[in-house]
Amino acid sequence: MTQNAPPTKDVPAGPPAAPPPEEAVPAVAAQEAPPLVRLMVRVAPWLAAIGRFARHQVRFTLMLIGAGWGTFRESMRPNSWRRPVVHEFRVCLRQVLSGGLISTVVTATLAGLMVVSQAAYWLGFAGMAQMTGSILVSVLVREITPILVGIILLGRSGMLSLTEIGLMVLNGEVRALQARGLDPFLTLVMPRTFAFTLGGFALGMIFALVSLLMGFVVAHANGAITSSVWTFFFNVLGAMTTWDYLIIPLKFLLVGFFVGLGACISGLTVSSNDTIATLMPRGFARGIMLIMVVNILFMLDF
Repeated sequence: MTQNAPPTKDVPAGPPAAPPPEEAVPAVAAQEAPPLVRLMVRVAPWLAAIGRFARHQVRFTLMLIGAGWGTFRESMRPNSWRRPVVHEFRVCLRQVLSGGLISTVVTATLAGLMVVSQAAYWLGFAGMAQMTGSILVSVLVREITPILVGIILLGRSGMLSLTEIGLMVLNGEVRALQARGLDPFLTLVMPRTFAFTLGGFALGMIFALVSLLMGFVVAHANGAITSSVWTFFFNVLGAMTTWDYLIIPLKFLLVGFFVGLGACISGLTVSSNDTIATLMPRGFARGIMLIMVVNILFMLDF
């Protein structure tokens, strides 16, 4: 009898084929994808770069809008004005007023000499002396004064607040405030912003008064204006409309508000790579931009 031989197994002819690398799978899938998907895969890095650039450009604007609304909302709560917050507000307001008063008076004197006296002289020479009040209100009080007051606030006090808060962030003092249970936004941003707001209004009114007064003195000495000082101010006030009594103080308030808020936000958002040499030019450029934007918006609407 013959025994059945056990079945033989097939011996592979060579080593097993290596599996395809993981990097090749997306490439193969991309090649098999529809044309629209392949186009999106190629364009995606460029779109991401454009998105990062756009987000970086509007980041400060969005932060400014959010911080402005947060400052106004928190200021309406009585428990936000605690003793450290009130102390910071008083210290900053004193610094804004005392630091910018001399610069405001000097700049207002120069502006009065250039604008008021020249306007009175040339309008009188052209036989349109009755338009002196309206020209001064439109040009000096409404347009020039908010810009110059904003620049004085930014240069004398805004850069100081920017540097102080930026150094506090870099030195870890802001983290120390948070560790003690103090919110940096309520302790630093809100009181300084409202101090700049009141300081902008006060310095703006002083600027307008001094510039008109010094311009009248020079124009009266030259014979361009023959009326009394009371008649001169009465004509200027008579040339103001109802909107001017609202818009001019509102301009002073908003210029101070955004100058202070922009300086504080720029100081809080510093990175570890920032220094004074990089922080101050960026803060100054942002402050100038905010001053011009506020005045342009009012000029377009009114």
